Amino acid sequence: MVEFGIEFVPRDLYWKTTFYAIQAEKNGFNTLWITDHFNNRNVYVSLAIVSAYTEKIKFGPGVTNPYMAHPIVTAQAVSTLNEIAPGRVVCGLGVGDRTTLEMVNLKPSKPLATIRESVRIIRAITSGENLKMEGKIFSISGAKLNFKTTSGIPIFVGAQGPKMLALAAEVGDGILINASHPNDIEKAIEFINIGVDKASKRLTDVEIAAYTSFCVAKDQKKAEKAVVPVVAYIVAGCPESILQKHNISMDTATKIRQAIIQSKWKEAFSQITDEMIEAFSICGSPEIVTEKISKLIRVGTTQLVAGSPIGPNIRKSINMIAAEVFPHFREKEDKQYA
Repeated sequence: MVEFGIEFVPRDLYWKTTFYAIQAEKNGFNTLWITDHFNNRNVYVSLAIVSAYTEKIKFGPGVTNPYMAHPIVTAQAVSTLNEIAPGRVVCGLGVGDRTTLEMVNLKPSKPLATIRESVRIIRAITSGENLKMEGKIFSISGAKLNFKTTSGIPIFVGAQGPKMLALAAEVGDGILINASHPNDIEKAIEFINIGVDKASKRLTDVEIAAYTSFCVAKDQKKAEKAVVPVVAYIVAGCPESILQKHNISMDTATKIRQAIIQSKWKEAFSQITDEMIEAFSICGSPEIVTEKISKLIRVGTTQLVAGSPIGPNIRKSINMIAAEVFPHFREKEDKQYA
């Protein structure tokens, strides 16, 4: 049974993000992810407000990173959220967005060791342990929260490259695959299988989420125009191996990234092609996005995340997804489990 998540970027005033979250819950989305970038509003403040106005939707950072925030701080934050909304909190963790990290001169060094140790720290601290560890990246001589915690906060690891996909499957409860194309998801699952085998798990033990750049609108051109800025950020931060698969040069990605860093938006966005939009987004009319989602499910996706921008008009697009996309999947599930 496929679940549907939705991602919000807290650029807007807090009440708008909260309104969209309420709307997403009422329309049947299962999980809400809010991005964590220093140049937007704070992810945990945003999530705390959302928790007060929703009742059942799961929610969490999607994703936070250990270069901007120590995993102890992340563990504290998600544990506090779980106290507010027990059983509804998830934690998305990744190496972070390359472009925004460069803005503050941070380099995601030793990403595999950093993520492995971060997952260990977050899992231990959120479970109420008094943690002592000497890792390659983090050294902790004794850390424990002073309030009661509830173990079992699922940790989803964001991944794109082969080694990170395998690690995510090995140590995580779920994998947030930053991909929108079925070929990329299918290839990713090959590496995910390596990770679950190493951990003596089954593929069904982990949730496989396609964290897509999503844009739905009746007008195809309006959908494509709205998705361009997000695709630009994706191309700018994409691993070279993924770019090569889609015949995009590293030189092009570097130019786009430098233009974004310098706030040269027109220069960055003008380099986004139709081929890039096809490779790195689910974009188009309800009929088109429905077919693209179906392809992702067929290759093994268990959660489809409708990521930014969602649509030219977020409110209208959420309603459109619920009214014209969900029925193609929810009706099938109802019949299957009747």
